[in-house]
Amino acid sequence: MSDTDGKKPLGLRGGGRPGNVKQSFSHGRTKNVVVETKRKRVVVPKPGAAKSGAAGAAPRVSDPSKRPAGISDAEMDRRMKALQAAKEQEVADEARRKAEEEERAKDRERRRAEAEAKEREEKEREERARQKAEDDERKKREAAEAKARAAAPAAAEAQPSAPVDAGGPRGGAPKPSSTPARKDRDDRDRNKGKARGDDGRRSGKLTLNQALRGGEGGRQKSLAAMKRKQERARQKAMGGNVEREKVVREVQLPEAIMVSELANRMAERVADVVKSLMTNGIMATQTQTIDADTAELIIEEFGHKVVRVSDSDVEDVIAHVEDDEKDLKSRPPVITVMGHVDHGKTSLLDAIRNARVTAGEAGGITQHIGAYQVEQNGNPLTFLDTPGHAAFTSMRARGAQVTDIVILVVAADDAVMPQTIEAINHAKAAEVPMIVAINKIDRPEANPDKVRTDLLQHEVIVEKMSGEVQDVEVSAVNGTGLEELLEAISLQSELLELKSNPDRAASGAVIEAQLDVGRGPVATVLVQNGTLRQGDIFVVGEQWGKVRAMENDQGERVKEAGPSVPVEVLGLNGTPEAGDVLNVVDTEAQAREIAEYREKAAKDKRAAAGAATTLEQLMANAKADESVNEMPIVVKADVQGSAEAIVQAMEKIGNDEVRVRVLHSGVGAITESDIGLAEASGAPVFGFNVRANAPARNSANQKGIEIRYYSVIYDLVDDVKQAASGLLSAEIKENFIGYAEIREVFKVTGVGKVAGCLVTEGVARRSAGVRLLRDNVVIHEGTLKTLKRFKDEVPEVQSGQECGMAFEAYDDIRPGDVIEIFEREEVERNLD
Repeated sequence: MSDTDGKKPLGLRGGGRPGNVKQSFSHGRTKNVVVETKRKRVVVPKPGAAKSGAAGAAPRVSDPSKRPAGISDAEMDRRMKALQAAKEQEVADEARRKAEEEERAKDRERRRAEAEAKEREEKEREERARQKAEDDERKKREAAEAKARAAAPAAAEAQPSAPVDAGGPRGGAPKPSSTPARKDRDDRDRNKGKARGDDGRRSGKLTLNQALRGGEGGRQKSLAAMKRKQERARQKAMGGNVEREKVVREVQLPEAIMVSELANRMAERVADVVKSLMTNGIMATQTQTIDADTAELIIEEFGHKVVRVSDSDVEDVIAHVEDDEKDLKSRPPVITVMGHVDHGKTSLLDAIRNARVTAGEAGGITQHIGAYQVEQNGNPLTFLDTPGHAAFTSMRARGAQVTDIVILVVAADDAVMPQTIEAINHAKAAEVPMIVAINKIDRPEANPDKVRTDLLQHEVIVEKMSGEVQDVEVSAVNGTGLEELLEAISLQSELLELKSNPDRAASGAVIEAQLDVGRGPVATVLVQNGTLRQGDIFVVGEQWGKVRAMENDQGERVKEAGPSVPVEVLGLNGTPEAGDVLNVVDTEAQAREIAEYREKAAKDKRAAAGAATTLEQLMANAKADESVNEMPIVVKADVQGSAEAIVQAMEKIGNDEVRVRVLHSGVGAITESDIGLAEASGAPVFGFNVRANAPARNSANQKGIEIRYYSVIYDLVDDVKQAASGLLSAEIKENFIGYAEIREVFKVTGVGKVAGCLVTEGVARRSAGVRLLRDNVVIHEGTLKTLKRFKDEVPEVQSGQECGMAFEAYDDIRPGDVIEIFEREEVERNLD
């Protein structure tokens, strides 16, 4: 089809109309521009197309005759939809651009408003500072003028004949600085300025530099500086300090410290400490921990003094001070009743309690806490009920000397038994006086003299045997001798002159502890020094707490407990062990630090030592500590004769450097008491034809105590002798194996000086020690760096052969020197 068939081609030719538009430019320039406005072409469907559409045919977008060749109706519809979607997308993009432009315009307007507000605020501040400076200047000027006016009449009276024109150009004297007429004129000018509303202000824009400059061109102080000056003047007028003095503190600094704790010890704000850390390039919050070097830098910046402390120094807050003699007051004695389980110890305790405690108090809290008080002639006596000896031994092992007097209960019809001997050994180890109570004298077979005789074998000499140990014959059933026993206790306590200071920080020992379901951890504490009060903060072993409540031996709530008073303490954070020492401290932080340090130290000790005490470890510790020259052991045998033979054999082992000490020897099975004694002294346990019972085995496994069993006494003696021999220091012996003579000295790159030698005697070994002799004088001792035969490194060179030698870190060798080659060996020493 031709383009000239009467159809107009698609285009915009002739479709617009001209018009003029005036454009505006900067600096007031304009320009008229001719533009052409284009009309929109409207497509109207033909009548035939409308009819066909009404007849139900699918509507067409355009006439096929005018459509490009090869395009179907569906393709044309798709293109039209795509075109419509593009137009809609363009409209959406345009709307989004407009919204973004509006948002940017609003943001610019907001920033401009903020800048204007800030500028106005700055101008107002500058104006206030300038007006304040002008007011101060005006006040100073008025004061000077007033002073000058006051001085003018006096000057006029002093010079009445002064010429009128003295202050003129030719006069010799200057004019007065101010006259009444000039003052009136200045006041009129000032009032005129106020009436105009300018208040003496400068015209034009006021800058910051202009506002800060005074009338004479000098720089004035800021408003804040003037306020600080006024505040100092006001404090000075009121009699206060002008500036608070800096308090310099001694800050205790451990290996690591939290930022908040560091600020607390310096009495500085945490924010200031964090800011100082940031200034030094350390980004840390108040809950983070910093090392000691960093903390020391911060402390010095704040002007304080640094006191370096180690982890163990946290226990220094526990005061170990010697009490003044005038502050000491008498205290009740602490009595521990010990003895064999079948010798009437419990019956004797019950008899003493029933005799001295009223009927209403009998059977109260006494049995529960295992400690109570009775009175003898108005003086209180404190009794401790220690079933078994484990608690007593652990107290001695931890350094808690809790008891003052030990009552040794021995049955008159049974005499001295193995556990009686254990009680004697415990009392001697604690170095406390004993009172022997010979019980069951009411029985027909009782023989008190046999008891006294048997005690002689264990170095316990009673008074009736011309000794110093008191003995009393008692009967718990009939009550015989109870008065004499209490009098003996009072007499012994008077001889001891027991005193303590009740006005110091309290300290005591834990008798027993338990976990109560309703009350939590509860500890029975025997106060030894000071007075324990409700609300005190304390640390006990690896635990700490605050005294929430206390109960005495009668189950009554008390507010305080003095020396030698047993009380139940509530308020611990955990259950302590029997024998732990209780100390009162000032703050919870100190108590927590001490408890954490002790817990960590105990864990490290158990991890390092494996919580074991074996013969090998004992020998290793003995070699490490030269002061150890004694090997403690515990021996149990099947019969008394075997036990005596073993003890006598142990006494023969040793010399001037080492000896074996038998802590305890007895007959019967190995018990928990033996394990406790071995733990307290760090000793192994030897059993001869006996075995440990189940509780003793469990305790030994838990505490790491070694138990060895023997059936032949010679094997036991040999093992003990070998272990004791390990305590002897080894003998060092030198063996000379050869000599070499230096013939020439060479310099070798990378090695240094090398001596060309001839082995004249013996053999030269690379691993042996060497000495350099010059004129038979030793000038160097060390080792060889190299030993060569020709160019090969060899382990040794025989006599008569030449070799090359170089000393380790030594080059001063000369021809003619002699090299002495020797070897050292350790010769172990044995006990004969």
